[in-house]
Amino acid sequence: MFTLTLKSLVFLAATMSAVSAKGLHRRKCAPKPGPTMSDPPAPTSTSEPPSSIPGDEQGAAYTLADNWVGNNWYDGWDFYSDDDPTNGFVQFVGMDDAKSKNLTYTSDNTFIMRADSTSTLDPSSGTGRQSIRISSKSKYTKHAAVLDMRHMPQGLATWPAYWTLADGVWPYGGEWDIVEGANDDGVNLSSLHTSNGCTQSKTARDMKGAPGSLDCNSEKGANGNQGCGVASDSPDSFGPAFNSKGGGWYATERTDSELKVWFFARDDSNTPEDIRTGAKGVSPANWGKPTAVFTSDTCDISSKFQEHRFIFDLTLCGDWAGNTFKSDNGNGMDACRNYVATNPSGFTDAYWDIAALRIYK
Repeated sequence: MFTLTLKSLVFLAATMSAVSAKGLHRRKCAPKPGPTMSDPPAPTSTSEPPSSIPGDEQGAAYTLADNWVGNNWYDGWDFYSDDDPTNGFVQFVGMDDAKSKNLTYTSDNTFIMRADSTSTLDPSSGTGRQSIRISSKSKYTKHAAVLDMRHMPQGLATWPAYWTLADGVWPYGGEWDIVEGANDDGVNLSSLHTSNGCTQSKTARDMKGAPGSLDCNSEKGANGNQGCGVASDSPDSFGPAFNSKGGGWYATERTDSELKVWFFARDDSNTPEDIRTGAKGVSPANWGKPTAVFTSDTCDISSKFQEHRFIFDLTLCGDWAGNTFKSDNGNGMDACRNYVATNPSGFTDAYWDIAALRIYK
């Protein structure tokens, strides 16, 4: 989630091209109808409330430590309201402001975060469209996590991300991008950003996804800050395709030697039961081949990655979505800012609908 240069954009294009054409879908200039600012979207699936989590943790590799469902998101997460470090045309707002403007709301098993979709702005001003970025108050090292998500932000100019980050000077404690993409274009990209001395193998990792850049070093702008990434093998892993399936599950595991990402679409009959049911205990060894794997073969993960906070954010334009923006009315950063400012209805689908995030230790 840090500054992308043209060199980084070349990497992103190369990474996406490693996935078959069947796995790509084009950005759309006319967004589909979505929920209004006053009406929460109807869930397409149901997650159990926190008092009814099924499963027996006995024998599981990890047991439930934090269960973020419904209203308790507001207790365990901080709302960020500073400037966007990725240069987006966005204004992140605090929790009280977001609640009052209906940019966030909850029910028993639904947590919504969204961009404003009613205001018309001045594209020449320094104030962009209001949106949300949150980070967990708790920090984590070794763990497994399961994100049950019905909908992710979609639309032109959007750049949504679900990721983890260390406190302190970037990138010395590491960054792990789990879900990320821009302008509805392509499949999900999972990446690492580290200090110097961390690389990945192109062929030695047992995973489904397609590797892109292999040098994770983003220190002092190295490699255009692109990090090392893996593009998902699933055409349903990101944007409108993900949402059309009713979402799905992103599962992760972090150890001292590996970082792994799995993706299961909502209609995937092979989704492991402990993921699908939100069990009290999970065993990643039973989840099958991961979508993405980052190993310690040529990267000391235990030293490159410190305690991390989980983060969700939705920025608009910025270094990635702005530089790759294309529409009938123009391309690039200026066209992106103009689109964001003058097309509020283009952001009716720019929202997160999260059933639960469960973190296991």
